[in-house]
Amino acid sequence: MVNMNRPEEKVKELSEEKKDDIMKSFTAFRDFLGDKIETGEKLGMGEDALTKNAKRIADYLAKHEEPRNREEQLLNEMWNVANKDERDHLAHLLVKLADRTND
Repeated sequence: MVNMNRPEEKVKELSEEKKDDIMKSFTAFRDFLGDKIETGEKLGMGEDALTKNAKRIADYLAKHEEPRNREEQLLNEMWNVANKDERDHLAHLLVKLADRTND
């Protein structure tokens, strides 16, 4: 289960093989994020908390992981040029996008 207090710590703990499985395609990444959002919702987290955690994960990924496909490269570049408010919006959009996989 994801530690919702320290999502970036959970990402660090993943094996390289698991990271590769998640990051091999944007669909796999989106589905993984969707699963974590579903877990957070079951734990009673609201949209703001989910967005905050998505932002923490995105910050970690932008600093420590190389994009593995074109979509991740685009997200990485957008994240790196965005200011704080823009990153908040991007994280919110990622949550909405990933949450659609749970429908």
